[in-house]
Order: sequence, then C-alpha cells, then structure tokens
Amino acid sequence: MHSDDKPKAPWLLKLAVAAGMLFMLFPILVIAMYAFNDESSAFTFPLSGFTLKWFSKAFERSDMLQAALLSLEVATLASLLAIVLGTMAALAVYRREFPGRETLHLMFNLPIALPGIITGIALLSSLRLLDLEPGLLTIVIGHTTFCVVMVYNNVVARLRRIPVSLIECSMDLGSNAFQTFRHIVLPGMATAVLAGGILAFALSFDEIIVTTFTAGSQRTLPVWLLNQLTKPRDMPVTNVVALLITLVTTIPIIAAYRMTMGTEGTEGAVK
Repeated sequence: MHSDDKPKAPWLLKLAVAAGMLFMLFPILVIAMYAFNDESSAFTFPLSGFTLKWFSKAFERSDMLQAALLSLEVATLASLLAIVLGTMAALAVYRREFPGRETLHLMFNLPIALPGIITGIALLSSLRLLDLEPGLLTIVIGHTTFCVVMVYNNVVARLRRIPVSLIECSMDLGSNAFQTFRHIVLPGMATAVLAGGILAFALSFDEIIVTTFTAGSQRTLPVWLLNQLTKPRDMPVTNVVALLITLVTTIPIIAAYRMTMGTEGTEGAVK
C-alpha cells in the first residue's frame, strides 16, 4: 500500500451520508421541480409539463423587484460594514493578550449563536431607545451585528496560521509596520477577508427573523416570500422566487469555498 493511499469509507457510512444529503436537499428539489411545472395549482402530481412562464411572471411583479433590490442593497451594505469592522476586530484580537480578550471574542460570536428571535427583540429594544425609525438603516444595523462574526472568525483563523517569525523577519530586514502589514499580513489574510464578506452577503440576503423586527414597513425578499405563502394562487411564482434565492445564496458560498481552498497554510495564504 502506498503511503498516500487513504482507507475507503465503509458502504454503510456512504449510504448514511447520501441519505442525509437527500433529506436536506429534497425540499429544495421539490421547489425546483414545481418552479418549472406548467400547472398553476400548487404541488399537483405528476407534473403536467415543463414551462418557463412563471419566471417571466415573477419578473413582471414590481413588488418582488422592489423587495429584491432592497435585499441586495441591505446585503451589500451589511457585508461591507462587516468586512471593515470584522477585519479591524480580528487584527486587534488575534495576537495581543489583554484583559477581557476572551469576553470580547465571545461577544463577537454571540449574535450568531443566539436564536434569531432573541437577537431581533434585543435590536428592536435598542433601536427604540435610540429613537430610530425602522427602515433601511435599522435593517443594515441588524444584519451587520451577525455578519461581522463571519468575517471576524475567518480572519482570526487565517491570522493565527501566519507565523509570527514571518512578521519578525520582515521587521528585522528593515520594513516598518505598514510595509510588513502590506506585504506579509494583508496578502495572507486577503482571501479570508473576501470569503468572509461573501458569506456575510449570502447570510444577509436570506435573513428573515432579525429583519422582521427591524424592517418596519420595508419588505426584503425573504419577508415578501413569507407573505406570499398565504396566497395559494401565487404559489408557482413563489416557487420561482424561492429557487432564485437558493441560487443567490448558494453560489457565493461555493465561491467562498473555492476562494479559500488551498490557502489554509502559510505558503498558500501568502502566495
């Protein structure tokens, strides 16, 4: 046996993994099938035929387009703020020991660990104390609170894999702090920052629980989709929009994975 040969997983384990994947993906597959179903009634079986007409009808809905544009705007602003705040926090925390460091680390992770309804209620109470009217600003603030952790954790994990000796070597060769950051630290964490921002965008785009507490009369695409569930006649259009949201949130996650693949080590990160 070659040293690089890996033992094969037993067939029972493969079967369990396949069953778990099917269990998770089956609802999405159902939505995808009925998004192309020619029949207007919801979830009739067997499928009556293949059609693309529901896609055109979905894009004719001005309320859906407005909700989609709002979701894109919120996700973009929240992810940009998360990149700035998460990166700065990671740079401040990863190397220095100071009182309350672990508490600060816990606080950054708290919004993503708590149930969404708890975060939403806390945000609503805080926004009321600040006399902020629900709208775009409050939605962005709410989404940024849990998007920051995506960038923060990514960057902290990457910074911990950059050897201190590499930074010390740069300083010993005459580089100042800015030059060391630019040529050593920044290249090493760049893909982690970008991947964290992409994940934050995907997380923000399909967020609904926190949005419900902070949006007021504004409707993002997930909120619009939730309201559509009470309208059975619009179910084909609802299936189309749900499928599009799945694609919009899945593609960035795959892109973030491909972007960070092979950059886990020091050599790959600084390359």
